[in-house]
Amino acid sequence: MALTPALTVLFVVIYAVCCQLEDVIIDRYFIPAFCPREVQIGDYVRYDYNGTFKDGRKFDSSLNKGFPFIGQVGVESKVIPGLDKGVQGMCVNERRKITVPPHLAYGVLGSGSVIPPETTLVFDVHLLDLWNKEDKVQIRTIYRQQKCKRKVMPTDFVRYHYNGSLLVGNIFESSYLQNTTYDTYVGSGSLIKGIEEGITGMCVGERRSIIIPPFLAYGDKGYGTKIPPYATVIFDVLLVDLFNVKDDINVEVQMIPQPCRRKAVLGDFIRYHYNATFQDGTIFDSSYARNSTYNTFIGMGHVIAGIDKALQGVCVGEWRRVTVPPHLAYGETGSGELIPGSAVLIFDMHIIDFHNPKDQVHINVTNKPAACNLTSDANDLILYRYNCSLLDGTRLYSSDDYPEPPRVILGQGKLISGLDEGLHGMCVLERREITVPPHLAHGANDAMGIPTSAVLLFEVELLQLQKGVPEGFLFIWLHDSPEPLFPAMDMNQDHKVLLEEFAAFIMLQVAEGRGRIHPGIDSDKALKEMFRNQDRNTDGKITEDELNIIVNEEKEVVTHMEL
Repeated sequence: MALTPALTVLFVVIYAVCCQLEDVIIDRYFIPAFCPREVQIGDYVRYDYNGTFKDGRKFDSSLNKGFPFIGQVGVESKVIPGLDKGVQGMCVNERRKITVPPHLAYGVLGSGSVIPPETTLVFDVHLLDLWNKEDKVQIRTIYRQQKCKRKVMPTDFVRYHYNGSLLVGNIFESSYLQNTTYDTYVGSGSLIKGIEEGITGMCVGERRSIIIPPFLAYGDKGYGTKIPPYATVIFDVLLVDLFNVKDDINVEVQMIPQPCRRKAVLGDFIRYHYNATFQDGTIFDSSYARNSTYNTFIGMGHVIAGIDKALQGVCVGEWRRVTVPPHLAYGETGSGELIPGSAVLIFDMHIIDFHNPKDQVHINVTNKPAACNLTSDANDLILYRYNCSLLDGTRLYSSDDYPEPPRVILGQGKLISGLDEGLHGMCVLERREITVPPHLAHGANDAMGIPTSAVLLFEVELLQLQKGVPEGFLFIWLHDSPEPLFPAMDMNQDHKVLLEEFAAFIMLQVAEGRGRIHPGIDSDKALKEMFRNQDRNTDGKITEDELNIIVNEEKEVVTHMEL
């Protein structure tokens, strides 16, 4: 008998209630704290699993096979429907126990001799990886400096540190453990596509986490034993260095003192301090640490090409930052253990002084009295004040450090030649700045705390001036001497001149401005020496014959007294 429509509906309802099929049972017994995405239909997954019966007997395991399951979820799936359904919503590194009823497993037929008919299966699943063909490289900037003067572009050469890991966190490689950066050109095909994309636009010192899907990483082959096939990889990258083979040096002038009397040129000898760093700020050298300037000639190949070029055009006292690309520094080989290959170098420089072997003394008159009738010259006795410093302002010594200002006779080799020259031609109370190059000062030798090859700056003031006599003379005539001389010297006309009479005569000439006695010698000693030179027979008196013999025949007197 045919069932009525009402009975048909009742039969269907009763069948649905008494024969409802079981669904998969999911036990999420480990869920990672961070889960950026969950498995959805269409995603590709890679997971390890153990398959057991309800009594715990194992029938299959990816761990025993030595490789995980890889497949697409819900699309022509290679697995039973229950397992396909059971992994949906999983996070990477999550662990699930998935209980699959027979109708979502192998049903009434089972699977050969392994799975009996109508068998419930239990799968312990650990999700290792998750991606989709629509995935892009994911970039997360962890740190970036506020000032970024330059970003990575194709054809640039980069040096970076990295940690490479799988999505589950296993590190497969690290440049830190190898204690060396990874160095390569961008866009040359030496990097996987995801890394090329991930580091483009980075700044030196920037840190990025770069997540790369398998098809932009190592694909279906993986990489040796380190990276399995179809693996998403994560690179935590720190960009250490960046340059381009077309780069020239970059000079940032930070301070130029005014005035700048002249700029350094090829052939100059220069002294400068510096701090040298890599682009990430790591210091690898410093002249300050050695407490000594770096001294060299400009343009003679004594320093790396970039610095040789950067030193041209500097002023004394200038501060500048110089960025030198590797091809103008130490190239691909670097320098020992100090500087790695292909390293960009940064020098923060302070120019202390420079000079040329052809330089002369430079004189800057800072004050000159309106009335100036007498100027200093060779053999003059002067009294002067001074301050001596380096060109960077470092004070060396001063006459103020002593009880009295120094007295010196010019042109007698008592001073360094440059200072002696600079003190010539001065008026009393005149002030000068005298710049003395090293070859007219202490040269390549250090003296009294003065660095080698240092240019010296003297601030001087002439306090007193006594005109002198030529070297080797004790007395000179400023006008014609009396003719005849002996009667003028024999003031009491007794035809003999004693020491007292000789001294009175000479001092009279000095007092009346007709002669000058040596200013650097005690006058009494000078007069006695002059008298002894005239008293040929040492009888304590000078006669006319003795005076005439010396003047007319031997002329020895010119080394003692001009008559």
